[in-house]
Amino acid sequence: MSQELITVAYLGATILFILSLGGLRTPETARRGNFFGILGMAIALLTTLAAPEVNHFLPVVLAVALGATIGLVAAKEVKTTQMPELVALMHSLVGLAAVAVGVANFLDHHTPLTGIEKLIHEAEIYIGVFIGAVTVSGSLIAFGKLLGKISGKPVLLPARHVLNGLALLAVVILGNFFLTAQEPAQASIYLYSMIIIALLFGTHLVMAIGGADMPVVVSMLNSYSGWAASATGFMLNNDLLIVTGALVGSSGAILSYIMCTAMNRNFLSVISGGFGSDESKAGTPKSDTGQIAGEISAISADETASLLAESKNVVIIPGYGMAVAQAQHTVFEITKLLRERGCTVRFAIHPVAGRMPGHMNVLLAEARVPYDIVLEMEEINDDFPEVDVAIVIGANDIVNPAAQEDPSSPIAGMPVLEVWKAHTSIVMKRSMASGYAGVDNPLFYKENNRMLFGDAKEMLDAVLGGLRSR
Repeated sequence: MSQELITVAYLGATILFILSLGGLRTPETARRGNFFGILGMAIALLTTLAAPEVNHFLPVVLAVALGATIGLVAAKEVKTTQMPELVALMHSLVGLAAVAVGVANFLDHHTPLTGIEKLIHEAEIYIGVFIGAVTVSGSLIAFGKLLGKISGKPVLLPARHVLNGLALLAVVILGNFFLTAQEPAQASIYLYSMIIIALLFGTHLVMAIGGADMPVVVSMLNSYSGWAASATGFMLNNDLLIVTGALVGSSGAILSYIMCTAMNRNFLSVISGGFGSDESKAGTPKSDTGQIAGEISAISADETASLLAESKNVVIIPGYGMAVAQAQHTVFEITKLLRERGCTVRFAIHPVAGRMPGHMNVLLAEARVPYDIVLEMEEINDDFPEVDVAIVIGANDIVNPAAQEDPSSPIAGMPVLEVWKAHTSIVMKRSMASGYAGVDNPLFYKENNRMLFGDAKEMLDAVLGGLRSR
């Protein structure tokens, strides 16, 4: 292909990627957005293979075949509940690719550069490898936290901010040595040393972030992976990779900002430590047992079915517990049955419900819940005083009234779904354990709240059976 034709093809792929991002804004257009993204990537891949720089097709074809096989297996085997973990793992692969391309580009001396061109090219390599290395280790730690292999609680080392500052200072100093080194062997030592520091920096950065901030971490790492890809595009002089990486990087950064706003947090406070990391905050007064003072009121599945059968206005708040129990299909059956009987049923979605942005929306879409009854927090929060029953399925932090009622709480100021204002709220949980943020929830002890203990799928199946018998 001529360079002009390649440029046109890359421009077309870029337009398709932009249309893909636009399509992913709403569930109704998400399928079309995915199609645009797939088509754009296919055009980009075929155009790259047809570029005059590609002389050896066998390694590329083998790599594409291997990647496609892994992707197909993952798409078939990975459950919807495992999507956050898969996304985090994919971010690490993008970072790893940036590191590998950067190192390979540094070792390639077939087109020697001199002067300012050499300086700019090596700066591109150094920055790209640094961002990629931070993305690799940070994403792997996030993957471990989401998988439950690493504790969701923030791991805060003494003088952690000083350690982070020293690490960044070391990266800058090594970068200066790398750019001014006279011998390639000398420069490689500085580059590999920086990679080790960047890997440790990424590990420390995410280890210090608490579980409640994981949706922000996922979007933050998404942004990092985009900038790493963009830096790779500069190394390879590939315009499409530069633009595509910038699209991913900027959209991830915007999403991180939206997530932080939804949690009344700022980005710097997130990366400096997660919810619950400030031990000086006393929090809600507790009894001698360590639990919030008060009594809970338990409810059975049959009693829950009776309440729902008598209700005219029901709101369902899904959380990660629903995802783990794979209860979304039963939830839809309950929703369908109630609506057939004239009850208004809606879903309230908190921006950070689950372990990644949009997690609950994906699960409900999989269960074929109508899009028009799935509402965002700001669309439904004012309606809770008129709601007969609000059912919380496996959510905790996003319905915690301490965010509004307790200024000393670690989540004070975080916007939450005000389910306690409903006539009756029912919280479905396996136990009284605190949420992913490790913060106790006074909602459980409210006079109008009832606790339905047990596996969400089993309890909802029992509720569905009770409804059908009435």
